[in-house]
Amino acid sequence: MPTADYLRRILNARVYDVADETPLELAPQLSARLGNRVLLKREDLQPVKSFKLRGAYNKMVNLPAARRARGVIAASAGNHAQGVALAAAKLGCRAVIVMPVTTPQVKIDAVRGLGGSQVEVVLHGDSYSDAYAHAVALQAHESLTFVHPFDDPDVIAGQGTVGMEILRQHHPAEHGPIEAVFVAVGGGGLIAGVASYIKALRPEIKVIGVQTVGSDAMTRSLAAGRRVRLQDVGLFSDGTAVRQVGEETFRLARQVVDAMITVDTDAICAAIKDVFQDTRSILEPAGALAVAGMKQYVETQGSRDRTFVAVACGANMNFDRLRFVAERAEVGEQREAVFAVTIPEERGSFKRFCMLVGNRNVTEFNYRIAGSDAAHIFVGVQVGGRMEAKAVAAGFEAAGFPALDLTDDELGKQHLRHMVGGRSPLAKDEIIYRFEFPERPGALMRFLSSMSPNWNISLFHYRNQGADYGRILVGIQVPAGETPQFKAFLESLGYRHWDESGHPAYRLFLG
Repeated sequence: MPTADYLRRILNARVYDVADETPLELAPQLSARLGNRVLLKREDLQPVKSFKLRGAYNKMVNLPAARRARGVIAASAGNHAQGVALAAAKLGCRAVIVMPVTTPQVKIDAVRGLGGSQVEVVLHGDSYSDAYAHAVALQAHESLTFVHPFDDPDVIAGQGTVGMEILRQHHPAEHGPIEAVFVAVGGGGLIAGVASYIKALRPEIKVIGVQTVGSDAMTRSLAAGRRVRLQDVGLFSDGTAVRQVGEETFRLARQVVDAMITVDTDAICAAIKDVFQDTRSILEPAGALAVAGMKQYVETQGSRDRTFVAVACGANMNFDRLRFVAERAEVGEQREAVFAVTIPEERGSFKRFCMLVGNRNVTEFNYRIAGSDAAHIFVGVQVGGRMEAKAVAAGFEAAGFPALDLTDDELGKQHLRHMVGGRSPLAKDEIIYRFEFPERPGALMRFLSSMSPNWNISLFHYRNQGADYGRILVGIQVPAGETPQFKAFLESLGYRHWDESGHPAYRLFLG
């Protein structure tokens, strides 16, 4: 199909029976931080929290009545499934939806809720491609019409209405001309539609696709000049976890997409946080891809005072992912630096180390006595960027404390931070106390500076969770004769505390 025909298809797409015209909103905080105007196309506000219902409904409403009456089938990682389910309920037709077993439960429940008795959900395979193969087999067996999530002209045209709305809603006099529109890419349906419309009317606007480093089928395909099939795909951004892009979407992308960008998981987590700070909405990983790519583009290009649009394309976030997102967002935004620091195992060195950290907000502090000569500390601190992180590391080194920067180290971030501990034969006279204190700058340092230099810290665990109270677990070696002084220290400190020295789990793993 000629690319120009997509302009007609998009203009005539029937999406507004079920879809909303979502707003194009300025993200003021993100704009100020980046020194550019950032506009978010809020597809996360659709009834199914994703743009996918546009293409699904446009395909199904344009089916001949006899084919629609026999029913449809779809394969989806979740958002397309919700679009098909809503369309089936609206049009009163049967829909069988095959979803990977890795699909977040929130999406499975939403599909069943939206479709009601019209929809049958089948879970199969680990990725979209596995689910697709199973759906093709079921289609042939039951004579159903396949509603493809991306590789279909009617679906592409439905998604292209996002681009139509962007150009209609943008006001150059208010925000300046658009330099680039950033679009998340899985199979390519959204970017094919958006770019076809924008390039037909405003060819000077760049359309840039964004993928994760583990699911970059379109990026590799465009570079190779042919469709590349990935052996494996990363599942964090499950909405874009596609092993091979569509034939039609690839053909269109070669003509109308200006560039591709890949981003990592930390960058996506940071983008989720950025959007939340401006909108109080929580995007799913695929929904934040465009924002992450836009930020990377601004950094590499050194853009200033330009206007960019990022399509916030989905908000079907699994609640149990939020802890991971919050933990990795600081690193992804280069606001947290993580170090392994070696200090002499001698009285006063721990306090000297804390003085080097200074007034910086400590995000994590893990330590367990291990040797008689040196102590190894895992510490996270809040920083303003990579340059400040380097300055912190240089300060440790200058004070005679060798430091490893683990900020970009997966082993450190994912595993070692949770594994600092164990038994130690050097933990003589150790007592274990748990403390709570108001989570405010300087509270941790106040605790450490109040301790007697005669008492050695043998275990320390602290993680800043952003709560009202900080919680730490401390092992302290207090000589038997200094128990009264220690009790006086506890009273003067004024923090809530609990003696956990007899806790059975401590005895089992640390004592």
